[in-house]
Amino acid sequence: MSDADFDTIMKQVPQGAESAFPKSEYDRRLTQLRGVMAERGLDLLLLSGAENVFYICGQQTPGYYSFQCLCVPANGEPFHVLRGLEAMNARLNTYVDEIIGYADDVNPASALAAELKQRGYAGKRVGIDQGGWFLTINLYNRLIAEFGTLLDATGLVEPLRRVKSPLEIAQLEEAGRANDAGMLAGLSATRIGASENDVASAIMGAAIKAGSEYVGMEPFVTSGPRSGIPHTTWRRRTIQSGDVTVLETSACYNRYHAALFRTVACGPIPQQARDMYAVCAEALEVAIGKLRVGNTCADVHNAVQAVIDKHGQTAGFRKRTGYSMGISFAPDWGEGNILSLFRGIDVPLQAGMAFHVPITLRVYNQFTVAVSETVLVTDGAARTLSTISRDIVEA
Repeated sequence: MSDADFDTIMKQVPQGAESAFPKSEYDRRLTQLRGVMAERGLDLLLLSGAENVFYICGQQTPGYYSFQCLCVPANGEPFHVLRGLEAMNARLNTYVDEIIGYADDVNPASALAAELKQRGYAGKRVGIDQGGWFLTINLYNRLIAEFGTLLDATGLVEPLRRVKSPLEIAQLEEAGRANDAGMLAGLSATRIGASENDVASAIMGAAIKAGSEYVGMEPFVTSGPRSGIPHTTWRRRTIQSGDVTVLETSACYNRYHAALFRTVACGPIPQQARDMYAVCAEALEVAIGKLRVGNTCADVHNAVQAVIDKHGQTAGFRKRTGYSMGISFAPDWGEGNILSLFRGIDVPLQAGMAFHVPITLRVYNQFTVAVSETVLVTDGAARTLSTISRDIVEA
């Protein structure tokens, strides 16, 4: 097929037909970003991280592992340089008019450098976000060698993503509903004699059936002594009597994620586990109460830490209290690189921020107990996205 034939077919793809949002939403975000660019004196901003690209223009594809670069001029319309195979996908998902695809035998950095020089950006103030997952050292070095000096413009988009618009909140709510379906199926499947794989399968099948897309990270399903090791997940183990089993699930709607933790007692479990779970539940209630405009991220964590310390559980809680939720692609379902609930983070809470608040306590190598909510900060009391009881589940 000739380039001319391909261009003809491209024009037949309905532009923006599968965009998560109307063009006006991206225009609003672009205006905000250009305000930040003006403060830095940038003529052009280069974005390669999948989450930031999606936020600014709506492009989403499982093929984001191939290098892409959304180029945002201080004046004029953005243009997108990406793998040729993704060009039609970009037209379907975005309102970007100029989509430049490079062939599989062309180095992506060379393609980008050539496009920038052709457009007259050599010698201009061009900034690049160095935080993208797939902007490798080799690609960056080659881009510098073939184009010239680039300014570090890392972190310009992330602060804009902290506060969700009403349209974004609607996506989070849909993700929360799908995640509830997955969690309920997982809790129902968690029983003595079932395998961790049985539970994981139930979670993912129900969430997808309820509307979830592919998630940024698969669920955590871990039982017995394995649950006492952070970030273990299903590996064919059969659940036994006396096991504490923990499920941490997520669902995705238009790349927006909601997550949830629940704990299951499979038969008689140690009283120590039940006592620790009560501490988790208390700490979560305190966190939700603190997630109000006027407090800071650190205030929430410090209040939770005080509960943990009061009950003598400090050694089992060696982490942040929570992290921002919103746009995610693998390998994560959260926005922890944007904002965390942790000591020293004195960022004021604003209505429209969303956080996953996982409260976990462990006796290492023996068991973990955990409970969480995805919580939306509002102008009043915080609102949780799940309707599932927080009580420990008896199986």
